[in-house]
Amino acid sequence: MKKTLLQGITIIVMFFSLWFIFAQIEWTKVLDTQKSTDKMEEHLGELLWRFFQESEREINNPFIVSSLDSLKEKVCFENKIIHPSIKIHIVENEAINAFALPDGHIVIYWGIILNSMVQEELSGIISHEIAHTQLNHVMKKLIKEIGFSTLVSLTTSNNGSDVIKETAKILSSSAFDRSMEKEADIKAVEYLVAARIAPKPYADFLYRISLNDNEHLKYINWMSTHPEYTERSEYILDKIGRNKYINEPVLHAETWNKLQAALL
Repeated sequence: MKKTLLQGITIIVMFFSLWFIFAQIEWTKVLDTQKSTDKMEEHLGELLWRFFQESEREINNPFIVSSLDSLKEKVCFENKIIHPSIKIHIVENEAINAFALPDGHIVIYWGIILNSMVQEELSGIISHEIAHTQLNHVMKKLIKEIGFSTLVSLTTSNNGSDVIKETAKILSSSAFDRSMEKEADIKAVEYLVAARIAPKPYADFLYRISLNDNEHLKYINWMSTHPEYTERSEYILDKIGRNKYINEPVLHAETWNKLQAALL
């Protein structure tokens, strides 16, 4: 009886102690800090995309843009991701490269579209980059490599052109650490399955690109900067297992062929 009474008193004391601690937190300031961080990420995303706009040629062909948006919107809708927050930019560059910027900007080089054999491979790549944005990998990487204070100063002054250039280089030409890449790959598979898009072609793409020595793949930035492609392909296949997934192509076969032809 005494033991039960003592346990009850302990629980009550712990409850009021926690209540007291939470009561001391200035939640308005916490929320204001989050708003400031979101605003900083939005500004940083704009700065970095503007840098790429000035240094690369963006493809604005309505057919090409709408085709990739269709792939993106299918993944986002079925996974309850607010799709306007994900902004895909297509760049005229032969490199097999795709990367995420802050605030949901995703850059896709046309080389990666041309070297996708089927639309499901491209959907896998897009899903992988969406996963990086949703898992907050982009900002974590920048804070780790550049520092939070530097990012803040970058978005509040006009004298950061060298830092912007270095930041853009970090995101476009260096991989996330292995744990983040794996987390994004697994999340991409989950996105694809939810969207009724076969996930195996994404694993096939990673494996094929890691082995292919085709002359057309001499600008293989995306492959060379992401570690252990064979390993990544294998754990994606392990995640899939022997399950047979429904595949409902987002684009008509004619549209997919027309998309690749439009980039030649």
